[in-house]
This record gives sequence, structure tokens and C-alpha cells, in this order.
Amino acid sequence: MSLAQTARAFLRAGEAPGTLIRSAWDGLAPLPGGKRLFSRVLGRAAPYTGSMGAQVVELSAGHSKVVLRDRAAVRNHLRCVHAVALANLAELTGNVALAYSLPDDARFIVAGLSVEYLKKARGTITGRCTLSPITSSERREYDVDVEMHDASGTLVARAKLRTLVGPRKTR
Repeated sequence: MSLAQTARAFLRAGEAPGTLIRSAWDGLAPLPGGKRLFSRVLGRAAPYTGSMGAQVVELSAGHSKVVLRDRAAVRNHLRCVHAVALANLAELTGNVALAYSLPDDARFIVAGLSVEYLKKARGTITGRCTLSPITSSERREYDVDVEMHDASGTLVARAKLRTLVGPRKTR
């Protein structure tokens, strides 16, 4: 099965977002090249996010770490990582942490995003998110905080995703 076919199957599976993310990560991450494959499948499922080429390197209930390599495609005219690439990294980092943590009967959508840019982002940027695992599909809004650091560990940006969680509609 090609990567594109795998991504389409991933989307059509009809499973809850949390179940899909957990199953894919738990199955692929331990394998050689599995984290890279997981990130590519995720990128194919969400093509705009996939265009930046970030890689999920850690994922567990309430925690994620996503790495964005510095390359021409994510830079601006000042030769630093573009603000929109950082916002996209924040959304990916927060969403995978939240999705992995969701109960099987829940779904989510980002309803707002704010980003504070603290320093020019140069080099490899790592997004980190830690949140309390979600235990209910009850309709509720959550703030998902993401910090982004450069290779020296300097905080270059922080983001807050305003995320709505609710019960998954049954078919």
C-alpha cells in the first residue's frame, strides 16, 4: 500500500481521532523509521500541515514533542522560520497531544489560536505541549499551550490553542 493509500485509509477508518492517532503512533513509533512514517502519514492526512515536513518525535497521553527542521521552504525574507510555519508547528504539536489523550467517544476542533513571537526563530525548532489528559467527551473548551524552542533551548514563541472538545457524532 502506498503512503497516499495509507493516509486515505487512515482518514476513512471511521474511528475517533484519538483512537486513530494512538493506534498509528503506538504501532509505528517503535519500528525503525516509524516516527518518520507516522509523521508522513499524518502529513498526507492533513496536507497543509504536512507541507512543512515536521516530525513527531514523542507522543503520549497529554504530551508531544514535534521537530521542524530549518529549510528554505519554511523561511521568510529575513532567513528565519516564518511566523505562519511556527503557528502551524504549534497547531500540530497541540493537536497530536490532545488527540492522543481524547476518549474514544470524543472529537475536537481548534476554535482559536494566538501566538506570541518572542525571538527570531532560526535553526531547528522544537514544539512541546503538555496538558492534562481529557477524560470526558462532554462539550467543553480547553486551552492547549505550546512552547517552541530553538536548538539552544531558547524560547522563540509560545502559542495557545482554544480547542473545543465534544461528543463524536455517530453515523
